[in-house]
Amino acid sequence: QVQLVEYGGGSVQAGDSLMISCAAPGRNIVRDAMGWFRQPPGKEIEFVSTINWSSGRTVYADSVKGRFTISRDNARNTIYLQMNGLKPEDTAVYYCALTQGGTYGYTPTRAADMDYWGSGTLVTVSS
Repeated sequence: QVQLVEYGGGSVQAGDSLMISCAAPGRNIVRDAMGWFRQPPGKEIEFVSTINWSSGRTVYADSVKGRFTISRDNARNTIYLQMNGLKPEDTAVYYCALTQGGTYGYTPTRAADMDYWGSGTLVTVSS
């Protein structure tokens, strides 16, 4: 079983920045991919961004491209999501997820492709 622990989240104003992080303590994640999905109030879960651990390849949803940046810290088994220029439509519960194994550079974008999930952290953006 893989444990994913999310940190950060909170309430900000439109245009502000916020960073959330997710740790996978004890996990050998060399061949995994990790990422973020979000679920806005009353809506389905949607893809935000993923990063392949070995290659560093990243992929973003069009809605966050140019505003959000995903990164990883090998030593801390942690990924980060730096969110700039936040908009009210970014309000959601953000979930960290991990998919194990996979090919080099694999960056899944579907929730169904992820194997493990964190409990989520709420980000609220006010106008």
